[in-house]
Formats: sequence, C-alpha cells, structure tokens
Amino acid sequence: MNKIVPVILSGGLGTRLWPVSQQQHPKQYLPLISSNTMLQETILRLIGVSGLLDPVIVCNADHRFLVAEQCQEIGIDNPTILLEPVARGTSSAIAVSAAQLLKEHKDVVMLVLSADHFIQDVNVLHQAINIAKHQARKEKLVIFGTIPSDINTGYGYIKPSKDIVDGVHKVEDFIEKPDFETAKTYLEEGGYLWNIGVFMFTANTLIRELEAFSPDTVKLANSSVEDAVHDLDFIRLDERSFGALKSDSIDYTLMEKSDNVVVIPLDTYWSDIGTWPSLYEVGKKDPNGNVTIGSVITRETTNSYINTEDLHTIVTIGIDDLVVVNTPNATLVSTKNKAQEVKSIVQFLHDTCEHDIAPYKIYRPWGWYKSIDSGAGFQVKRLYVKPRGKLSLQMHHRRAEHWVVVSGKATVTNNEKTFVLSEGESTYIPIGVIHALENNTDKPLEIVEVQSGEYLGEDDIVRFEDIYGRKV
Repeated sequence: MNKIVPVILSGGLGTRLWPVSQQQHPKQYLPLISSNTMLQETILRLIGVSGLLDPVIVCNADHRFLVAEQCQEIGIDNPTILLEPVARGTSSAIAVSAAQLLKEHKDVVMLVLSADHFIQDVNVLHQAINIAKHQARKEKLVIFGTIPSDINTGYGYIKPSKDIVDGVHKVEDFIEKPDFETAKTYLEEGGYLWNIGVFMFTANTLIRELEAFSPDTVKLANSSVEDAVHDLDFIRLDERSFGALKSDSIDYTLMEKSDNVVVIPLDTYWSDIGTWPSLYEVGKKDPNGNVTIGSVITRETTNSYINTEDLHTIVTIGIDDLVVVNTPNATLVSTKNKAQEVKSIVQFLHDTCEHDIAPYKIYRPWGWYKSIDSGAGFQVKRLYVKPRGKLSLQMHHRRAEHWVVVSGKATVTNNEKTFVLSEGESTYIPIGVIHALENNTDKPLEIVEVQSGEYLGEDDIVRFEDIYGRKV
C-alpha cells in the first residue's frame, strides 16, 4: 500500500475549458487559468507526490477522446478511463473506481479529486497528502477541508474537533449548504471548514464502509465493473448496473454516516471552478477590476468577467458586475449573482429543442471535427486528423462529400483508387462510394469537407474497416 492512485472525477468542465493566461489559445478552448486544461492542472498539481501511479479518470463517454488526448499531451500514457453510461453522483463514480482498482491491486490508496478545482498552494496540498496517506493506511476515511474565505452559501461545511492528532481532526458534524446568516456566523466564529470534495482512503476501506451503510452501492458498482466492455483504451461501465445506482454524493452515502472520518485543513486558497463568478475570482484583473479573455474592448466597464472565443470581438460600454461569455453557439450575459442559473437555461434549451446547443468540437480517436456552416442540403466541416490518424473505410447512402486539403498531406481512398493530396488539392466522393482518409505523416492534417445530400446525419455511415475497432 505504498502506492497512491489519483481518482479524478471529470464532469466535463475540467476537460473542455482552459484556465486564463493566453489571450488567444491555439487549441481553441475557452481559456481559464493557465495554458493547461483544468483536468491537466489537476494531474500536474500532484507532481512530486511519492508513489504516484497513473490516474483513474471517470468521465462521460462523449468526452473520452478528449480526456485521452489531454493525458497524452502531459505524458500520461496509461490512464484508466472509466466511461459512465449515464450521469450519477460522486458515490457511484468513487465506488466503481475502487472496484476497478481492486481488480488490479490487492489494495491501494485512492486520492479522489475533481477535475474543475483550483488549489493555489501546491506545497500545502502535498503536505496534506503525506499526512492523509498515513491515516488511510490506518483504515481511516480522510476528507480535506479549507478555511472559509468569505460568506458562501454554495458549499457544504465541516465542523472539526478542536483536538488534533497526527495532523488530523475528527469530524464532529457535516453541515449542508447553509443560509446567508448561518454562513456569516461560521465565518465570524471560525472553527469551520469548507467541504471541498477531496478524499483519501484505501480501496478496501472504502468498500468495507460502503458495505456497512449502502450495500447496494457496492453490489451494483462491482457488477458495473465485472460486466464492463473494453473499448480501445476505455472501459465502458455496464449500463444496466451503473444505471441502477443512486445519484447521491459520497458525503450523503457514506461520509455523513460513518464515525471513521477525519479531516485535514488546507491553509490555502481553493475554488470550485463550477461557475463563471468563481472564474472571475481566480482571474487576473485589470485596473478596473475586469477579467477579460480574448478579443475584448471595454469602456466604462468595471468588476466584470468577459470571455470570447476565436475572432469574435466583444465590446462593452458602461456595465458593472456582469458575466459576458461568447461561445460559437450561444452568448451568456448575466449579473454575477445569477450566473449559476445557466445550468437551468441549458436544460431548458435541451428540453425545448428550440436551439442547437451541440458541442463546438466533436472528438474522435483520429482527431476532431467541427461544423463551419450548414443549410438546406449542405454542411461544411473542418476536420483535424492527428499524425498517423486514420478515418474508417466507409460509405454513405445519402450524401456526397468534397474534400479540400488545407494543410498537410492526405492519403485518400476514393473507390478503387488510393492517392495523396497536398495542400490546395481536392477530391469528390459521390454517394455510395467507399472511401477513407488517412494521415501517414508526422504532422497534422486539416481538411475542409463539404457534404451535400438529402440527409447529413452522422448515423449515415457504413464502416468496412476501422483501426480503432468501431462498428458504429
């Protein structure tokens, strides 16, 4: 049990968004805190911790290629990526991670982290991890907390014991998100910690404790792993078993019920980068108190967070305390104290189907594509094919395609011919013709693809050969 496995819970934000530094990031994500994504920052933050193994990452299947690519970019070659078939709470994600680890190890210490957290002082975190791993080996459930820096009603609170033994406190009470006056009292009185959702325990300890308080969670988590399907470098958890798990947090399922929990205070700034106002708090501010990302022009603008993608310019005049975020398919304008309601708006758009809020980029094992324009009977896409990447040998029943090479060299199969296209060259692929696109070089390949036909859906693909083993 000298090894530590980071278990990273990635709900999507951490993989998609980049922290604030470069005004125009070449990878075309919204920038946030550094040149790395939040997921990458979470992993890199652990460099220097002794006995660290490659991480287990739990994510949605839609983000699998993005997660894998981001791991490769920072030298993590063998992550275990568990794909959730449906959204569930942290209790389920942590339980299946423990079940998976126990298939590979007799026992191991799990360090559970969220991909969208900001922790300012890495040394403080490392010191806490060193204390926590000794407690984990004593079969304790360890939770990390931070000293509140403001009156915040968005976090749960922990009341630690006054006594400290071996660097940890017993947990006397967990408090759900309090109202304003209660949170104010906690801040004034002191002695309370924010529950930041960072945990440490051995896989065996977690399973044993869960069996005592929620045996169904253990049973279904084990089934989810035992009946999982290996898909390329990913593990697809069994949909039936995983879907039967409750959508509860690990706090509710276990931590609030067990008397075996200790807490370690982190004396550093921490933020859950889950809202736009939280990004404002950690961002670098100009003399007027604004955080601006991308092409932004401000006049008489104060205390605002303004973020824009690509070449779209945002101009603000005479505003204060607002959040303004432009993305390729939507623009958000909100006061800071209402910005957290964006989740309900996104759900409304999904439910009504009145607007296209599809992801900007669609990731595939060979690279990615994004839609540039579309209309009646046509669609234009930009394709990025990684070095040595290859699209499947395929055919479409209802659309034709025209490929133009923008950069790099493309090896093209078009019907019975295979040939190489260089920059500026093109080929036309009629409906029903078998074709393939491959990048046989060590440099990226970019293609503009013009689709035309009566139906342009992604399900109009018949695959004949695929080096990634995909059937659909």
